[in-house]
Order: sequence, then C-alpha cells, then structure tokens
Amino acid sequence: MNGLPKHVVSTTLDRLEWSNSTLRHGDVFERHPGNELQVYGSGTLIRTLMKHDLVDEYRLLIYPVAVDSGNRRFAEGTTPTAPDLLDAKTTSRGVVVHIYQPAGEPEYGAVALDREGDIVTDS
Repeated sequence: MNGLPKHVVSTTLDRLEWSNSTLRHGDVFERHPGNELQVYGSGTLIRTLMKHDLVDEYRLLIYPVAVDSGNRRFAEGTTPTAPDLLDAKTTSRGVVVHIYQPAGEPEYGAVALDREGDIVTDS
C-alpha cells in the first residue's frame, strides 16, 4: 500500500508525510474514473460519497469477532440504498466478503417467522 497513490481527505491537516499521498481539500466529489478508490476508517467520508452517488461498488468484509463497542459504518444520516449482492465468499479464517452494487432506493417490507420457524416476507 505504501507504493500506491493515496488521497487523504482532511479538514485539519495541512501536510502529509506518507509517501505518494495527496491532501484533498475543497471539492472531494470530483470523479477520477478508471481507478479503484478504497476507503479505510472514515464513516463520514463513506456517507458523503454515498450521498453524492459516488460509490460504484461496496466490498464489505465481516470478521467473526464480537466487541462491546465500536463505530457503525452506516450510522444515522446515511443515504438509504438497496444494493444488489454480486458475490459473497468466505476466507479460510472465516471472514465473509460481500460485494454489492448500488441499485437505487430500498423497498420496505416486513419479515417474520411462521409457526414452523420459516422466514415469511410481505414484500
């Protein structure tokens, strides 16, 4: 990762020391098509990119760990979206990788269990 170009979005930094890094201020919504953009550790940036329809694909990695606290990736204020599942894989260590593509606004319904314990939906 050190050799890859990095764009750091910050409201507090004025310089970067990490090699191949560019500090982004102002219009962070400008598209740079053709290359992959990975976001690490910024729920605020993810929600902003979602709000401006700048996410082409989500790769969610779910680790088999339970903790008593943490940050939600899709917290209050997230733009509602209904992604389509493109692929799902499990690694040898039990990490589940889901690959989704945005598919518009969600349709809401209800889910319940019937008397036999089977899932029943109304949508």
